[in-house]
Amino acid sequence: MDTDTANVVDSEVVVIGAGQAGLSTAHHLARRGLAPGTELVVLDGSPAPGGAWQHRWPTLTFGQVHGIHALPGMELTGADPDRPSSAVLGEYFADYEDHYGLRVRRPVRVRRVRDDGAGRLLVETDHGVWRTRALVNATGTWESPFRPNVPGHDRFRGRHLHTADYRGPQEMRDARVVVVGGGTSAVQHLLEIAPLARSTTWVTRRPPVFRSTEFDPEEGRRAVALVDRRVRAGLPPRSVVSVTGLPMNEAVRRGRQDGTLDRFPMFDEITPDGVAWADGSTVTADVLLWATGFRPAVRHLAPLRLREPGGGISMDGTRAVRDPRVHLVGYGPSASTIGANRAGRAAAREIDALLYGVRPARDADARAQPVAA
Repeated sequence: MDTDTANVVDSEVVVIGAGQAGLSTAHHLARRGLAPGTELVVLDGSPAPGGAWQHRWPTLTFGQVHGIHALPGMELTGADPDRPSSAVLGEYFADYEDHYGLRVRRPVRVRRVRDDGAGRLLVETDHGVWRTRALVNATGTWESPFRPNVPGHDRFRGRHLHTADYRGPQEMRDARVVVVGGGTSAVQHLLEIAPLARSTTWVTRRPPVFRSTEFDPEEGRRAVALVDRRVRAGLPPRSVVSVTGLPMNEAVRRGRQDGTLDRFPMFDEITPDGVAWADGSTVTADVLLWATGFRPAVRHLAPLRLREPGGGISMDGTRAVRDPRVHLVGYGPSASTIGANRAGRAAAREIDALLYGVRPARDADARAQPVAA
């Protein structure tokens, strides 16, 4: 159905998402300054400030979160490490929006983005339509949880949960829990569930690699370069942990010593009562907790046909190769807090060039930077 153009609001730039990537980009766009009379529009589908952090489980305290990088221009200081990360970062993001006058419209759900046939993009939402010359997609991944398709999934008589649904270890009390996934979230789930559950079993596709040393800048550049090469080739980006390994701390050491973090290979089938391997071994389960990560939330961009045959969106810096009006921040090599900040700055420079015709020098910060969470 065609959009009713009588109800379309014109804007020079629309930013979708108000997490780290969206706020960083909006900040840099505002600093560079748009032409007089134009408006920077920031749309956010979440009900409150905080990006994906507001949805994290309550028992994930701020002290357990590693590698958080400050938003540009405002440090986060004095936070209580024992408070929930959702509360600490929600307040921080709210203060940031207020301090810099970033008037975020929320909750606004973007349904689709399409070309208007006259050189601009139409951003269609549940609260109206914006027509824009440039778009920054900073929607992250939280709204697109990945659940592997394993035979027998629908036969399981217990509960299927994903990290996106997890609300803490109390709901696992006295349960037999199988945690699936090789990332940081899986490790955090296991360490806090194990003392309450009847049993826990950790399952991953590949043997986990624990990093016992600090992650230095050179390693960060190599890790981001690997992700960057995949994105430039039009392949879906890989997770950071798949490149960097899992951080080691005292809780992880104890978990490895007491058997909580003993790992089993991926099962071949889900049974009504648990999981099974091809060799005939089984584990009984009440809950299958899928800590299997997330995929970029870009379905609303499908009308623009940005995807390559390999399944990913090919990027040149932050620009989508198939449509230079579209910038993705927090995607691929910028899917980290420090990467999102630097990519936000690079996107603002490129959009400045698109709108006003002055091509900036290539911003190396958008290409290869150390990785943070």
